[in-house]
Amino acid sequence: MQFCDECGSMMHAVERSSTSNQHSSSSDDADGDEMVCQSCGYREAKDQELAEDFVSTEDQSDDDLIETEEDANFEGKPTADDVHCDECGHGHAWYTIKQTGSADEPPTRFFKCKECGHRWRGYS
Repeated sequence: MQFCDECGSMMHAVERSSTSNQHSSSSDDADGDEMVCQSCGYREAKDQELAEDFVSTEDQSDDDLIETEEDANFEGKPTADDVHCDECGHGHAWYTIKQTGSADEPPTRFFKCKECGHRWRGYS
C-alpha cells in the first residue's frame, strides 16, 4: 500500500498510459503499473518492494482470516479441552477469539462443541 507524497491519501494502482507522465516520478516501471492518488491526482511508479509485501484479500487463504462473528465456521480452528458443553456434556470445542470490549478488557472466546455443534461465549 502506498500513500501520496503530496497529500497523504492512499494511492491506487492503475495501468500506465502514454498520457500519464504528468507528475510521475519515474517513467520506466517493469510491469507498467503506476500508483495514482484519487484525491489530488499525483502519480508515481509503483514501489515493487511494498507491492511484494502487501497481501490482497484475493490472495489470502482461509488460514489468514480471523473469524469475527459468533456464527462463524469453527471447523479446523484451535481446540479447547478445558470446556464443558451445556447441551451434551462433551469436553472438547473449537474456538475463536475476538476483542469485544475495550482494549483494557480481556478478549471473548467463542466456542462450538465438536460433538453437537452448540455455540457459546466464554469470558476470561
